Amino acid sequence: MPEPGATLLARLTRAVGAAHVVTAPSAMAPFLTDWRGRYRGSAVAVALPQSTAEVSEVVRACAEADVGIVPQGGNTGLCGGSVPAATGAAVVVCLTRMNRVRDVDPDNMTITAEAGVPLAGVQAAAAAAGLLFPLSLASEGSCTLGGNVSTNAGGTAVLRYGNTRDLTLGLEAVLADGSVFPALRGLRKDNTGYDLKQLFIGAEGTLGIVTAAVMKLFPAPRTQVTALVAVPSAAAAIALLGRLQAALGDRLVGFELMGALALDLSRRYHPGAPPPPAAAPWYVLVQADDATADAPLPALVEAALGGAIGAGDALDATVAQSLGQARELWALRENISEAQRRAGPNVKNDISLPVSRMTHFLAACEAALIAALPGARLVVFGHLGDGNLHYNISGPEDVPAERFMAQAPVAMRIVNDLVAAHGGSFSAEHGIGQLKRDELVRYKSEVEIALMRAVKRTLDPHHRMNPGKVL
Repeated sequence: MPEPGATLLARLTRAVGAAHVVTAPSAMAPFLTDWRGRYRGSAVAVALPQSTAEVSEVVRACAEADVGIVPQGGNTGLCGGSVPAATGAAVVVCLTRMNRVRDVDPDNMTITAEAGVPLAGVQAAAAAAGLLFPLSLASEGSCTLGGNVSTNAGGTAVLRYGNTRDLTLGLEAVLADGSVFPALRGLRKDNTGYDLKQLFIGAEGTLGIVTAAVMKLFPAPRTQVTALVAVPSAAAAIALLGRLQAALGDRLVGFELMGALALDLSRRYHPGAPPPPAAAPWYVLVQADDATADAPLPALVEAALGGAIGAGDALDATVAQSLGQARELWALRENISEAQRRAGPNVKNDISLPVSRMTHFLAACEAALIAALPGARLVVFGHLGDGNLHYNISGPEDVPAERFMAQAPVAMRIVNDLVAAHGGSFSAEHGIGQLKRDELVRYKSEVEIALMRAVKRTLDPHHRMNPGKVL
């Protein structure tokens, strides 16, 4: 009789074709390592299906062979959620060949796309119809819609449009037994019992594999203003946020906070980047959009910034005078993560807090970290408008990175305990993956954990879907 592994490989080959079952170690390597290089796993094979039916067949084959299934899109996550464990008892199901935009419905203001379409591809398809898909991430050229849905991705426009959960109307997913959950409905009102699609959004593939989604579209902006503002403190940044919200309402799309060190790193590793408007401890990147071509948006933004400077809540500002200048200002923000990766290992924290508690947290956390880890450098940036910061910590320049990284658990405990004390969350938009499983149990209530486990047992009783992630 053939070995079980051989039988599984034969079934995978029948399901997706021999050219799309990867088993050679060198060819599998990119699928088995995360973007940061922090996690490395192994697998029986990598399967690359091109349709929902093929995903279903792959899942059925794995279920009957009692092999774990690790869904993967662009593999750009920061918590190890798309990388298999080192045991090798899993099949990676990469969805990048499922890359069709199935439908754009301008009248319904929706787009239906498969899980493997890059986020930039969804944006481009919407733009071709004269519409906007507002989800925007630094990794949008390589991350995929299925990954965005499965991690409930946030990004730079959450202040105006919400997270991926807020943008998702319908879903198609393959369940742990290979059956298909068919809910690709472009309805904004559907009050017919439990909203089951919500279970798969943010579940990181632990309950099923998202294969397609119906997403909301919006009118494309015709007037846009981008500004980089130097502010004297985090409290001043929050005051500026309130001032702009009062002046602009929902035309304020993005409000990004960057510490001086974060901006410095971005410029150091990307020569030619524009200078900040003034020396300051903090900077804010402001994005305002309007769907009408003749909107008085520039005057409104400049008046609000002028008022902030007069009140001492801003030191100076650079307002982009062209689309090219706006892109350069956004590149300062979007290049921070890559710059920090090039600068060396660092402790990453993806936190959210009520905006009203942000200044208290920042002061308390900086004091606690410097006391425990003298010389630590705080690379802080993120989406202040919706209360989400990437609170990253690098070691002193004269200390070997490996020695500092041994203190990562200490740093994370300080940050996360203070986040919890201030009514926040230790994971705002990056998810749990492998990295934060222990944190989930530490900070979630027993009732919440019990309910999560009950849902997992119901949809995946044999724990085959993305094993070792989240729970």
